[in-house]
Amino acid sequence: MAAPSATQCCAPIAREPLGEADAAELATLLKAVADPVRLRLLSMIGSHPGGEACVCDLTGTFDLTAPTISHHLKVLRTAGLIDCERRGTWVYYWVVPAAVARLGALFTPLAQPADV
Repeated sequence: MAAPSATQCCAPIAREPLGEADAAELATLLKAVADPVRLRLLSMIGSHPGGEACVCDLTGTFDLTAPTISHHLKVLRTAGLIDCERRGTWVYYWVVPAAVARLGALFTPLAQPADV
């Protein structure tokens, strides 16, 4: 009896290979979250009540200076994973759902096998 092929036993992880432009864009997002501090910041912002977090809610969690936290937030913002707005003295951050979903979709196996 022949062993089942990979397409018979499990769904592929992507419908088609990434193009050059998509790969470059996704690499930017992946680089932004490849740092443990930035990954934690993104998680903290995304799980904060009300969907946004004041920078004052984020800085006390880390044993880092405020300028270092600001740098990490800027990297996430430049990558398009978060956005922000200044309100008086404080800056409030929120996750950009489409960008985070794009990362998630990269690693979410398809429910149906790709057409062959």
